[in-house]
Amino acid sequence: MALKTEGDFGVVERGEWSYAAAVGVGPLRFGMTVSEVVEAAEVLGPAKVSDCRRQYAVFSQTWKVEVHRHGGDPSAPAVTAYVSQDAGLFAVACDAVQGPQVAYHGLLLVGREMEELESDMIAYAEEHDVQFRYTCEGHAGPDDPGIVMRAQPVGVVLRSRPLFMVPRDGAWTEWDSLPSEED
Repeated sequence: MALKTEGDFGVVERGEWSYAAAVGVGPLRFGMTVSEVVEAAEVLGPAKVSDCRRQYAVFSQTWKVEVHRHGGDPSAPAVTAYVSQDAGLFAVACDAVQGPQVAYHGLLLVGREMEELESDMIAYAEEHDVQFRYTCEGHAGPDDPGIVMRAQPVGVVLRSRPLFMVPRDGAWTEWDSLPSEED
């Protein structure tokens, strides 16, 4: 299914990816090698691999794989995947404008105005008698340790840019695993 998102930032043919906790998002599975990530991401577009700055000595070598849409803006990756030498793929960030849409129990997570997403999370939690959580930055998101909600400025609006994660080598939680590029 190809979703279109409109707003003050234009229209993008997003596509829709599924998310499975501790398994992966879209065609990307946690634990994949860099070459497996590049091959799986070809459905979206070409990938560029670069080294990540090593923030802590406990982490093994880490690479960033930026995947650009076929025919899209070459400067804005739709998806950024992070792969460590020891743990493999451990994080996938979906760009608020270019990224594929990912839903969590029917709630769309990518490219949403942060205030609107918070209102929807509260309503969902009340309706289904479940919890939601706030990040350290104050962004509402699902009560799933594998989803870290981040905000991306798009014009004058903050839009959602979720990271789908598992803990990487040497880390206890997803928060400890955040790539240096995502701090």
